[in-house]
Amino acid sequence: MTPVRLASYLLPDGTPSYGRVDGDRILDAGVALRARFADLRALLSADATGELAHPAGASVSLDAVTLLPPVPNPEKIICIGLNYMGHIKETGREKPTHPSIFTRYPQSLVGHGQPIVRPKVSEKFDYEGEFTVIIGKAGRGIAPEAALDHVAGYTCLNDGSIRDFQRHTTQFWGGKNFDRSGSMGPWMVTPDDLGDPSLPRLETRLNGAVMQATSVGDLAFSIPELIAYVSTITELYPGDVIATGTPSGVGLFRDPPVFMKPGDRIEVEISGIGTLSNPVIDES
Repeated sequence: MTPVRLASYLLPDGTPSYGRVDGDRILDAGVALRARFADLRALLSADATGELAHPAGASVSLDAVTLLPPVPNPEKIICIGLNYMGHIKETGREKPTHPSIFTRYPQSLVGHGQPIVRPKVSEKFDYEGEFTVIIGKAGRGIAPEAALDHVAGYTCLNDGSIRDFQRHTTQFWGGKNFDRSGSMGPWMVTPDDLGDPSLPRLETRLNGAVMQATSVGDLAFSIPELIAYVSTITELYPGDVIATGTPSGVGLFRDPPVFMKPGDRIEVEISGIGTLSNPVIDES
């Protein structure tokens, strides 16, 4: 079965839009559907993704659009730290009792193919490939056994991290929110088409060299557990993003450390979803 892949992007004339990816083309939502649902977040909120089964807009080449994060304007981006057993071990820690949570802002992420930016103030720009959940149904206090019913889809994320700023305090926020330092995409794949979210394999490559490779099943806290825990604290809304953590192999804990630099290309590939690829540039 061909996966159902939904994307947000800028059309060749710069108009923000969304649609369904079909091979190397996008079936665009079209003007009439955008008048009803301005963006993919609005479509998810209305539980109307079926409208993209036969969209009225034009068929556009993928190469002709500028891909954005699948949901460019989420109300919140929740990130989970230290959530792969291999990564926990490489940091010298024990499995935490509760998930470690920090947030990112939408302006810190770009879409597939767009440059991610190493800031002027640091050369310690690290990669973190992550399997990522997009919420489709609102909920508060969601039970783990019902959690996957609240998922609209899954995507790839590179939680680009400025390691020295991350370590300025005990809070990760400072190293995780530099503008355009991370990426998400290239699209979201619906749950029915991905299947069991613990089965995909994640691979992060820097200039073609494999840096991270593992099964999503190595998560310390499963996706249903994360949705349940986060929704205990705050209501989740359609379009909200939960990045589930990164596996072992990050640059910081290599000997010697490996950091991204201008001219590099970083890729996060997740089986059943696709490959998120971004060049690295310096802040101008």
